[in-house]
Order: sequence, then C-alpha cells, then structure tokens
Amino acid sequence: MTLVNESSEAEATQILRLPGRAAGESDRRPTWVALAQSKRVVWVLVAAALALLIGVWAFQALGSFLFLLLLAWLLSIAMEPMVAWLIKRGMSRGLASALVLFGLMAVTVGVGAMFGQVFVAQAQELKDAFPDAVRQAVAWVNATFSTSFNTDQIYSALQITPEKVAELAQRFGGGLLGVFGALVTFIFNLVTILVFAYYLSADSIKLRQTIGSYLPPRYQPMLMTIWTIAVEKTGGYVVSKVILATISSTAYAVFFLIIDVPFWLPLGVLMGIVGQFVPIIGTYIGVVVPALFSLLKDPLDVVWIVIFATIYQQIESYWLTPKISNRTMDVHPAVALGSVFVGVALMGPIGALVGIPVAAAALTVADTFRRRHELLPELETLQDDDGDATLAQPSSAAVGSATD
Repeated sequence: MTLVNESSEAEATQILRLPGRAAGESDRRPTWVALAQSKRVVWVLVAAALALLIGVWAFQALGSFLFLLLLAWLLSIAMEPMVAWLIKRGMSRGLASALVLFGLMAVTVGVGAMFGQVFVAQAQELKDAFPDAVRQAVAWVNATFSTSFNTDQIYSALQITPEKVAELAQRFGGGLLGVFGALVTFIFNLVTILVFAYYLSADSIKLRQTIGSYLPPRYQPMLMTIWTIAVEKTGGYVVSKVILATISSTAYAVFFLIIDVPFWLPLGVLMGIVGQFVPIIGTYIGVVVPALFSLLKDPLDVVWIVIFATIYQQIESYWLTPKISNRTMDVHPAVALGSVFVGVALMGPIGALVGIPVAAAALTVADTFRRRHELLPELETLQDDDGDATLAQPSSAAVGSATD
C-alpha cells in the first residue's frame, strides 16, 4: 500500500509541475518542435518576400493600365453631376452615362474642328520660335539693364543640351513610323479611358454593391461614405477646375488676339490650364511665356498682359471661383502645389493635372474620419504677427467624433 501511495503522489506531483517550471527543471520542448517552428517562420518570410516581389513586378508591368484606370475614374466622377441631373429627370443610369460621355466627345470634337488646325499650326510655330525668342529676350535684357546673361549658361543651368534635345527628338519624333505608332497608342489609350469611364459611371451602383459584398456589415457604411465623398467633392472639384480653365483660356486667348500677341491660341490655352492646375506659380508661368514673345514685338504689350492678368485674377478669385466652386472642397495651396510636384515625379506632365484631384479625394476622406481634440488654452489663444487671435474651431462633425 505504501508503494502504491508513493507512486500516485509522484504522478500527481508530475502533473502539477507540467504547466509551470519547478526549481532546477529545464522544461524544454522536444527539439523537433522547435525545428518545425523555425522552418515555418523561414517559409513565411520567404513567401512574404516573394509576394512583395511579385506585387512590385505586377505594379510596374500594369502601371500604365492602372494610370489609365485612374484617368477613367476621374472622368467618371467628373461626369457624375450631369449624370445625376439626367437620372432625376427619369433617365436610366446607363443611358444618362452614355449621353453625357458622347456629349463631351461631341463638344471636344467640335472645338477641335473649329480651332484644331489653327492651334496645331501655331503650336508648331511656337515650338520652333521659342529658342530664338529666348536668345533675343536675353539680348534685350542685357542691352537694357547692362547685364551679362548668357543663353548657353541658362541652357546649361537648366540642363538643356543639344545632345539631350536631339535624343528627345529622336525618341518622340521617330519619323513617319514613330508618328503612326504614337497615334495608334494615343487612340488605344483614349478608347480605354472612355470605355472604362462609361462602365465606372453606368455600373456605379453594381460596383458599390459588389465591393460591399466582400466587406463585413460594420465596414459597409464606411464604404458608402468614402464613395459619396469622392464623387461629390472630388467630382465637383474636377468639374469646377475644368470650367474655370475653359473660361480663363477663352478670356486670355481673346485678349491676346486683340493686342496681337503671336501664337495667341496656344498661349491662351496654356495660360488657362497652367493657371488652374498649377497652384501659386501657375499664373506667373502662364504670364511669362506670352510676355516673352510680346517683349520682342512691342514691350508695351507686356504691361497690358500684366494688367489684364491682375484684373482677371481678382475677378476669378472673388467672383468666378466662389460661384463655381462653392460646393467643392478647398485644397490648401501648399498641399496642392506639393501634389503637383509629386504627380509630375510619378506620372509626368499628366500627373500635374491629376495630382490635385487625387489629393482632394484623399483629403476629403481623411477629413471625414479624422479625430480632433479640444485645444489647450496656450494653443487656442495663439496670435498672428499682427496681433489677431487665431481661434481653432473644430467642425461639428469632428467634435462629435472626438467625443465618441
């Protein structure tokens, strides 16, 4: 009986020691278990690295197509206000999307038919005359202000060498075959953008339902909020900028024609587009180029251009923009300028046009879901240099989210 009791107590003691570790006991797992776990960690890391490499490769391979999808999405949300207006009048979404898309195409083709030949001819002459205009302008500045600027030094500072110009000409010129290939690529990309823009607009409801079906119910309201904000705010922002650019281009082109500025049509279009889609410095860039050609013909025209640009800028800032952009979000100039630089770095010249709308979409979503807190008295009573107190007033939505 004593042996049986001692063996039972030993087994009980062993069972009680299993969860923990007794003094002097190593409690090591078998070697094969540690080896299996180490191999599993290694395989997970290898699989993650392979997945990352495949993802980077796929993104690089599909980069151009994804960029076309981005342009199609921006076009679809720009169409949304007009599509919604037609839907309210009893038209189906598919028919409304088709009518808006074909209407935009018809307007574009009509404007191109009216001014396309003049625009292309003047743009070609502008490209050929620009280097000589720069040289003459530098010579005029040196003679007028007794300076010693050198055109070759300016080109060198800008890293514009004859070899680079020849390389660009060979790359983008390419003779008749190169022009034909570029034309085919342009048509293919344009058709791709139009087709996907139509489907993104016509099947907007189905697309939201499909994406929502992959999300748990608690995340579906967030999807609806993000989608609504992107369409309303960003779409309105794109439409307002296009309208303002059209008005600005027309006004400047007519003014340049009246005062007989060379290449008035492409310079007016350049002024309108750059002034709207390149914040802060866009207006100055748009003024410098026509002023350069006017300086050689009649220096007094430069004064008229500056006066007209100043007056038009005031009219646009205080009358046109509030009326056209009153229902869209306002992007801070510093953020807008940064988004232009980032867009150019990532996607080239087109990135300058789409950088601000993409930033506007991201900011509207972040502004909706951000969490803000009450300021300390030291921060709330901060003053500007002129002595005016700057009080930060969180929006009601933000305060509500902060008190949740």
